[in-house]
Amino acid sequence: MSAVDIVDVEAPVAKAAGATTKTGGEMRTRIDEQDNRLKRLARSIEALASRDESLLNRAREIAALRRRAAAELHTICAEFVVSLNRLLSREAVVLDPLDFGEGAFREEGRNLIQINVRGRILQIEFGSTAELVSTEEFRIPYTMDGSVRAFNQELLDKDIIEEQLLYYTLEKDRKWWRFFDGRTYRSGPFDREYLVSLMEQLI
Repeated sequence: MSAVDIVDVEAPVAKAAGATTKTGGEMRTRIDEQDNRLKRLARSIEALASRDESLLNRAREIAALRRRAAAELHTICAEFVVSLNRLLSREAVVLDPLDFGEGAFREEGRNLIQINVRGRILQIEFGSTAELVSTEEFRIPYTMDGSVRAFNQELLDKDIIEEQLLYYTLEKDRKWWRFFDGRTYRSGPFDREYLVSLMEQLI
């Protein structure tokens, strides 16, 4: 065999060896990329778990806040009723329900408080918003909404029920119940003074 023949036989072997080395490098790079993607995925899952935990904690905080707000709303009504009955020779103002602790609040569905003065009725209906916090119906963020209805037999005979909206708002300096009059755009605290003004219109 000539020298030329030897060169011709060995050249393909050298090329093949070089190709094998190149392929091995590409495989190593591919494995490294897969490892990096796996690590990024793991970090994303860790971050997702952290976000989920934060959302769960937030949901628990809002649920507890709603229970306290419901009890607070009933307390405002109860104090109004007690204060008014003290000034009467005979108790004539009835609160229903008489008691309403945090455990009485229904997260799903609506809740009802009623103040009755010889057929003159203030009806407070309220419940949770679909989202934890909403601004859909009111410019200030709120987590509970409802309405205040005022009526007596005379108004019912005319098919008239006075209604104002109610929100438990989350403001920077405080969290409280607010009424909103859709006709006048007047808004303010749901308190004893507000209840007095409504009842005055029915008596």
